[in-house]
Amino acid sequence: MTHPCDSTSCANGNPDSKLQCPKCEKLGIKSQECFKASWPVHKQVHQIAAPKTTDGVFNPFPTFRFSGELRPHYPLSPKRVVPDHIPRPDYADDGVPKSEARRTARETIQILSQEQQDKMRVVCKLAREVLDITGAAVKPGVTTDELDAICHQAIIDRNAYPSPLNYREFPKSVCTSINEVICHGIPDQRKLVEGDIVNIDVTLYHDGVHGDLNAMYPVGKIDDDSKKLIRCTREALDAAIKICKPGALFRDIGKVIEPIAKANGCSVVRTYCGHGINELFHCAPNVPHYARNKATGVMKPGMTFTIEPMINLGSHWEEIHWPDNWTATTTDGRRSAQFEETLLITDDGVEILTAGAPLQLD
Repeated sequence: MTHPCDSTSCANGNPDSKLQCPKCEKLGIKSQECFKASWPVHKQVHQIAAPKTTDGVFNPFPTFRFSGELRPHYPLSPKRVVPDHIPRPDYADDGVPKSEARRTARETIQILSQEQQDKMRVVCKLAREVLDITGAAVKPGVTTDELDAICHQAIIDRNAYPSPLNYREFPKSVCTSINEVICHGIPDQRKLVEGDIVNIDVTLYHDGVHGDLNAMYPVGKIDDDSKKLIRCTREALDAAIKICKPGALFRDIGKVIEPIAKANGCSVVRTYCGHGINELFHCAPNVPHYARNKATGVMKPGMTFTIEPMINLGSHWEEIHWPDNWTATTTDGRRSAQFEETLLITDDGVEILTAGAPLQLD
């Protein structure tokens, strides 16, 4: 079935088209080009039409009902360049993690060889260095795009690839999640302000394997609720790590985390979970952070995976997504926190491959 369209590039071209891009209608733009056929070009119209501030920064989603005070600050900077000599994962060019799709179909938890374990130790050490460098730059007035630039440079300085870059078309080298953002915040032109909290989520791809971790950072002085939330989240992660050893069940991790969250008047996000990590960015096992989950699998020596609880102030664990298809925020606009480590199960316990200095809050 054909449709009328005035676009000169459309094979179904006919005069007097009545079709209209829904986004254009919301922005009050009159455009009759074939927006579906030429979407990569057409969507730029939306950014141009969005209201701008005096410094040229704008919110590309002016009609979206945000749950809190945070807004995106566009335009995004151009995609950062990774030198050609640095090896990259299979999704680097087209955004499609093909190897993950093949592994997911088998749903097996990989046991790493000694050589693979040693590679994981190296990449996780590098990832910790990068996170520490990036986190040290957090202060009022710094934009999350500047944090992305610092992180990107630190990664390529280590002859590594920033795993988030173009993973399922994510546009940046690191995730920066501020205040009510639960995860997957896209670095942009917003300046950090006194009282913010920000999560920086770093992943490196080096020598054929990925290393993944994240942490919370206060921006100047923060309120007591934010301090409580951050401490609670770190305590929950540390308690979960302590039960990890050969024979432990992945489903029991949530049994440890959720009571700590509830005792602090917080809730555990259920949509996102920890994951296996090695040659693939994400693979089996899935590691839920809430109690009474149905995760399968038993921990065995040689397994590597992340635990990364996302914990919200209050009782609402659900999330909503911004129209950028990545940024997940709390439904009530209250704050969220997250910490993450990559772990290796050993013969007699667990090794925190991404271990760093203890959390310190004033």
